[in-house]
Parts: sequence; structure tokens; C-alpha cells
Amino acid sequence: MAAKMLRFVSVAQGTPEKRPAEARRRDFAEIYAEYRPEKASEQAARCSQCGVPFCQIHCPLSNDIPDWLMLTAAGRLEEAYELSSATNSMPEVCGRICPQDRLCEGNCVIESAGHGTVTIGSIEKFITDTAWEKGWVKPIRPALERAQSVGIVGAGPAGLAAAEQLRRKGYRVHVYDRHDRAGGLLIYGIPNFKLEKPVVERRTQWLAEGGIAFHLNVEVGREVTLAELRRRHDAVLIATGVYKARDLQAPGSGLGGIVQAMTYLTASNRKGLGDAVPAFDSGQLDAAGKNVVVIGGGDTAMDCVRTAVRQGAKSVKCLYRRDRENMPGSMREVTHAEEEGVEFLWLSAPEAFDGAAAKGAAGNVATAIAHRMRLGARDATGRGAPAKVENSAFRLPADLVIKALGFDPEPLPVLFKAPELAVTDWGTVKVDHRTLMSNLDGVFAAGDIVRGASLVVWAIKDGRDAAASIDRYIQLKAADLPAAAAE
Repeated sequence: MAAKMLRFVSVAQGTPEKRPAEARRRDFAEIYAEYRPEKASEQAARCSQCGVPFCQIHCPLSNDIPDWLMLTAAGRLEEAYELSSATNSMPEVCGRICPQDRLCEGNCVIESAGHGTVTIGSIEKFITDTAWEKGWVKPIRPALERAQSVGIVGAGPAGLAAAEQLRRKGYRVHVYDRHDRAGGLLIYGIPNFKLEKPVVERRTQWLAEGGIAFHLNVEVGREVTLAELRRRHDAVLIATGVYKARDLQAPGSGLGGIVQAMTYLTASNRKGLGDAVPAFDSGQLDAAGKNVVVIGGGDTAMDCVRTAVRQGAKSVKCLYRRDRENMPGSMREVTHAEEEGVEFLWLSAPEAFDGAAAKGAAGNVATAIAHRMRLGARDATGRGAPAKVENSAFRLPADLVIKALGFDPEPLPVLFKAPELAVTDWGTVKVDHRTLMSNLDGVFAAGDIVRGASLVVWAIKDGRDAAASIDRYIQLKAADLPAAAAE
């Protein structure tokens, strides 16, 4: 099998075919085609099989990338899938939306040597999509059914990853979510051109077929309290994510047509799912024919600008207060957006907004007033601290302004009617990071609600880690052993 590898010198990097920008601007379909089997095998064979695999080291899940690349190169795809899914609860999702350019592929040794990275994400996607197509993904059937149950609050990536792992161990798993579909931001936050919704729905349906019970349209603190969940279940996992949008304080920021990113993206995704969305149908959250300004430089901002393009915006501009090299989002996403016609105004920040009374649309935004920025000394993030350039103001036409400034935790002790739940100064759930247990016995937390807004792949890792801790906790409790024995 080894003879099939190390072909990076003779075989050039080849990504799956990317649809032309003009074509993909007109729909929400994923922008990359699927690999043909022979092409996936050829590209997997470019792996150098490093003695120290930096791709694996820089993967939050420590995926065994070199080995499943070797299996793919040999055409042993079912084994490649088994190996890939052993460490990743959603490989088909990570293959599509992980910022591989910052993680595995960005640390590929042959990329550093100038040969072009192995296309790890695209091969991961190919392996898992093939597994679904061939029927290799079987419903969970635990070897032992346990009497204990676990309640999970939140059906996003952390909650779903934990649910899978706990169900495999035989626990009765109940997932509670305030929305009408499972998936969290995978369903309502991430646009179809990055992650088509049937991919997520297929995974959640598979979990349900494996015996996981989903309780949708259930908001903890309203339909049920945290205390009641603790009485129902032997352990509870909080995996709500963080959805409180950071706001912008500026003159005119209360005008109509200035909206939060998640409000905008949720409306677009719901429309794509066939839901009735009055705020979209009225034009309020539809970018068609509008001058759109998006504020922010993360992946959420990229989702917004690219969604606006597909909705038929007249123009789409992205304001970011730092330069291209210092933006937090994926460079691949920036490139895709530029190809699709988005204009980036680097080193720019908004300072006020003007209304549109003169146009007969009193109360709606018409103009964004921004100023130039410069980067000074590095701040705590290691990036240059932005500072305003005096007398540098400029104006932009803006019929729709989308604020993509990041997210903070919601006040869970208040929402859950659980003032006894300890949180940090940032509002995240305070946990023992060795066990992920909160200050409440049997109540664990994982994902963004612990670490703050982060990547889906980190949420999956946290969910899997929490499941392992919950299993230890329940088994020790069943054996009547002190919690210290888990150390």
C-alpha cells in the first residue's frame, strides 16, 4: 500500500471542480462538485505520510488523516470511512465547512515545501458522502441498553456529537432544542452554498433512528426548567452555543434596515427550507436590489456577503477594521466572496448611519458613514490594534446594513430559571475543565457556551469529551464511588 503514496512530486494538487462565479451567484447550491473516485484516490496518494503528521496535530479532533488518506489511495473507502468516523461525529460536515486552510491543510508538510497541500477536506467529504450513498452508515445499535438517561440542551454540533457518543454507550439520550429543527447553526446559521441542509437532516434523522429522542420547540426556562431536567435525567449537558449578538453603538444604529447577522441568515435559511418568513417576504430581510453593507471580518460576515450576492443585491461591501492579513475568517471564504463580486473595504469602520426620509422611506437607513483605520501595536490577540485615522470619513450607499460582530452567551441562569448555575465574567458556563462539569452536580457543559464563539470542529470535540465525562460520572455514581475516583 505504501507504494501508492508519496506522489506529491509527480501529481499536482487538484481540487474538485469549482462552479464559475457567475453561475454560483444565481443559486444557493454548494460551489464544489464531488470528486470522482479515481481523482480522490489520486489526490489522497499525494500524502507524504509524515513521521510527525502536522495535519493531525492541528486538527482539534486529532483525526487520523494520514491513515485514511492511505486507505483512500488504495480504494479501501469503507475502511477509510470507519477510520474517519471513529474520531469525528460529522466528517461530512467538517469536510465542507472546516477552515482547512487554517487547520489541517494549512499545516500540511508538502504545502510548506511548495507542492500544494493535500486536499484533505474534499477527500473527507468524498469518503463520507460515498459511505452514505453505499449504505455503510448504519444506525446506532448499542451492545448494552442502560437504564440511565442523559438530557442534552441544544441540538447543535456539540449536543449532537455528545448524543451520538452517549447513545453508543447505551444511554437513553434526550435532546431538547428551542427550534423546530435539530442542527442549530448548521441548519439556521450556515448557508446552503457551504452546507446543504439535507446533509444535516440526514445526520439528525440517523441519530433519531439510532434511538435518540429529540424534543423540539422546547425552551428550557419556559416549557421546562433546568431543575426539572435534573430530576428527569441522571446527567444533563448544556450545549446551547452562544447567540447573543454583539451590537454596534453609533448614531443612527436604530434605523430600519440595520439588522443582526443571525437574524438575516436565519431568515434566508428558513426561506430555503420552505418556511413562511414574513420579514423576508416583505423585503425587510431580502437583499434583492439593495446596496448592502456588512460590518465584520469573520466567517459569519462572509456568509452574509455571499448570501446577499445570491439574493440579487445591487452592491455588496464588507467593512472590516483591520487588513486582509489580520482578519479572523477563512481566506478561502474571502477569495470566494471576491470572485462573486463582493467589495472589501479593509481598514474601515462605521461611525454613523443616515436615514432615508428624503426618499419617502423615513426611518430606514440610506447611508453608512465610515472612517479609515490604521493598525498600531499588537493587542492581546496578537494582531495590530486598530485606531481611527482622523478626518478620513467617507459615505457609502446602504439600504441594508448587516452587523456581523460576533456573539456572546445569553444569560443562562436567568433564561433557565437557575440562578445557582455559575457563569464566568464573560457569561460562559463555569466548568471544571478536567471533567466539563459545572458547579451543579451532574450538570455538564460543552461547546461555545464554555469556550466562547468558535469553530464547529471544536464544538464536536467538546461534545465528545463531555460524553466521556458524563459516562464516567454515571458509572461512578452507579458504583457508589466518590467523584474523585474519576481523576
